[in-house]
Amino acid sequence: GVCLRYVLQREKHFHYLKRGLRQLTDAYECLDASRPWLCYWILHSLELLEEPIPESVASDMCQFLSRCQSPNGGFGGGPGQYPHLAPTYAAVNALCIIGTEEAFTVINRSCPLLAFSYCCYSTDRSPWSLNSVSLNPRSAYCAASVASLTNIITPTLFEGTADWIARCQNWEGGIGGVPGMEAHGGYTFCGLAALVILKKEQSLNLKCLLRWVTSRQMRFEGGFQGRCNKLVDGCYSFWQAGLLPLLHRALHANGDPTLSMTHWMFDQRALQEYILLCCQCPAGGLLDKPGKSRDFYHTCYCLSGLSIAQHFGSGDLLQELVLGVPENRLQPTHPVYNISPDKVVQAVMYFLQKPLLSMKKEAAAD
Repeated sequence: GVCLRYVLQREKHFHYLKRGLRQLTDAYECLDASRPWLCYWILHSLELLEEPIPESVASDMCQFLSRCQSPNGGFGGGPGQYPHLAPTYAAVNALCIIGTEEAFTVINRSCPLLAFSYCCYSTDRSPWSLNSVSLNPRSAYCAASVASLTNIITPTLFEGTADWIARCQNWEGGIGGVPGMEAHGGYTFCGLAALVILKKEQSLNLKCLLRWVTSRQMRFEGGFQGRCNKLVDGCYSFWQAGLLPLLHRALHANGDPTLSMTHWMFDQRALQEYILLCCQCPAGGLLDKPGKSRDFYHTCYCLSGLSIAQHFGSGDLLQELVLGVPENRLQPTHPVYNISPDKVVQAVMYFLQKPLLSMKKEAAAD
């Protein structure tokens, strides 16, 4: 029979997320510069759980995110805050999840957003975050994700970016924050996902990367660690396991004969066990590991990893492995953008109908 412990507490998670849409406790004051992230984490968790967002809530969220957008392009962490690539990514993802005309029209993709994308690149074309000294693959991924979803990629916008990310792949096989640094699950996902968007994933040593990421799944816990010799953490259920669909696609393009046609190259059952047994808070929400507190970040990425572990392939090749009761099944998530595949298509089709930005503006911003 089905182990009763393998039950996703959908109703409790839904109520936890629903409350967070309207009101947060004082404990979230430290995330005042991450408010678009809170919108994205909650909205994506709700879409994975197939919980619809009321129209009034969606409209309020659009209006709030519009106040986070800078007149000069990009989104800040809250109204009046400096724009930054990270909250820009989160805001655009949140608006794409809402997917209404109101949501899409919030995004100013004309000259300001393009100019913002340009000013986030240093002279050697490595990405950096405005008003920050952060040079890392996360910035490249945030920029590539936003640019591809909103149809503002131009011939020179990401010139040299793929080579720079490839230099961040180290001897371990994973990708570090800068060339020569320790491989890290978050940077590795961001680096590979950015290269997939730019169609340059073959610039990495993919076999070496595969060996590194599959070694990060812990034999005893079933979950993933983010770096060598670190504890397992529920959020790497997405950052690490999410690499496997991207690697599968890249290796398949190379004609790799060792690829399975029925499962990703990690233990999908063991990861589901870890999330369902160790990452659920009894009061709703998900967490890093037993003994830690729940939060919206871990709720989003534990559920995203659970979705990856449940769904193999896409389209006609889609196969499912749902541990426990059938009600544990989540909606699939897009392995590059981490929003619903349908929402990715909807956003891309919407913005493809908009005119490409002129090369004169591109040259001026450069």
